[in-house]
Amino acid sequence: MLPALVILLVIGQHSVRPESNEEWMKIAKDELNEALNKRDYNDVAKNVILFLGDGLGISTVTAARIYKGQGQGRSGEETLLEFEKFPNVALSKTYNNDRQTPDSAGTGTAFLCGVKANLGTLGLSGAARRGDCSSAKGAEVTSILDWAIAEGKSVGIVTTTRVTHATPAAAYAHCPERNWESDILVPYTNETCKDIKDIALQLIEKKKIQVILGGGRRAFMMSNQTDPETYGTSKHRQDERDLIKEWLYQSSIGGKSAKYVWNKQQLGDIDPQTTDYLLGLFEASHMQYDLERDTSPTGDPSIAEMTSKAIQILKKNDKGFFLLVEGGRIDHGHHANSAKKALQDVLAFDEAVAESNRLVSISDTLTIVTADHSHVFTIGGYPNRGNNILGLVDPDYPNGPNDGMPRTTLVYGNGPSGQNRVNLTDVDTTADSYTQEATVKMPYETHSGEDVAIYARGPMAHLFHGVHEQHYIAHVMSFSACMGLYKGDCDRVTSTATTLQFNTSVVFLLSLFFWSRL
Repeated sequence: MLPALVILLVIGQHSVRPESNEEWMKIAKDELNEALNKRDYNDVAKNVILFLGDGLGISTVTAARIYKGQGQGRSGEETLLEFEKFPNVALSKTYNNDRQTPDSAGTGTAFLCGVKANLGTLGLSGAARRGDCSSAKGAEVTSILDWAIAEGKSVGIVTTTRVTHATPAAAYAHCPERNWESDILVPYTNETCKDIKDIALQLIEKKKIQVILGGGRRAFMMSNQTDPETYGTSKHRQDERDLIKEWLYQSSIGGKSAKYVWNKQQLGDIDPQTTDYLLGLFEASHMQYDLERDTSPTGDPSIAEMTSKAIQILKKNDKGFFLLVEGGRIDHGHHANSAKKALQDVLAFDEAVAESNRLVSISDTLTIVTADHSHVFTIGGYPNRGNNILGLVDPDYPNGPNDGMPRTTLVYGNGPSGQNRVNLTDVDTTADSYTQEATVKMPYETHSGEDVAIYARGPMAHLFHGVHEQHYIAHVMSFSACMGLYKGDCDRVTSTATTLQFNTSVVFLLSLFFWSRL
């Protein structure tokens, strides 16, 4: 008879691996041993990398974990994403200064600038009100990019959204309205807004950002310039400034090597050793969903490829670097009620984390993976273990739907798929184009207000240990690298060195004791 560990039970179409008591015991003991041997790193961080999964709530992490495992031929529930292997985990309270349920501008300002902010505002304190130009004056706050640059570190931004979108913009812009990404969108007819610069212009004028990779070409091109992919004109700038050309010029001052790329092959051809500044704008608007990504030479690079190139360029600085990496289209998949698109982008994001782990050392690099907010996205219905995470739940299972029709494991609280129930018996809910059912019909699915997770490893990662305000993240990053408010807090030793020094002293004293008895 085969051991219980290798028996596969087939329930309908679902393969499930039933662990024995001994295997469950071993799993728990292995986790316990790992916890007992956990090491805290107390040195000053040379590098800080913040991975931000936009909309990467805990339910999304769970679903992506199962989706990943099932893609590898397993039941899925036992799988771990790369960042779930990080030794330190905490929770982040995501509310904005003025809202229970946040947006990405207010949250971005929190975890990058260290203060809670109002919904829709970027790089401004809670004194600023959305869309109110007069309230923005004097409310500007600095970010971790500023703190890192002040210490001579290199800095970079990688995103799958437009580089002028909310999360990346919170790192460098000061604007009372997140949507003012190009000058044509700023209401200059309002006298109080005459001194407000659009977000794209602020990015170009924010000197010393050495790597900028993402989408959003349209905000940087003159109205009569032809886009290399769409072959149309953007008409997003009315000041007739070629911001890409301006960036190349200013970044080349002093003999620096500055490069601009717009497709996968061009990025791959970049030599990090001979490149000081890199601007990559791979789409007119947002980059493609990973599920639909054109992987040809003229298509979009993956977020892992962008992350790899960014780190290779930034790590040449002996003083270290700060890098923001945003998996931004996770959020967009959820807004469209398309769980498959969102989950596939989580896996692409997770590959970027794995690539980063390969390129940096845990001993000198603080790596954080977190989210700005969650979504009204749920997993339920009592499906059998190993049931396709994108599939149907048996309607005959106890406590099934009153209408007797099948439903999907994954559903949304609201969104564009909100409608009367339909019979999904003959519907392929695993198709790329399928959108999950939602309870309340709305133009877009909304964010949710629950806490999100913080995963961390490296120097001072153990400071993430419980439930924290979201802006606390910026303070830990700053403290770990001894910059910004914590510039003077550099006198640290590693826990290992302290333990070693203590153990050596004990051995020495014991030796003296025994020698005195001879």
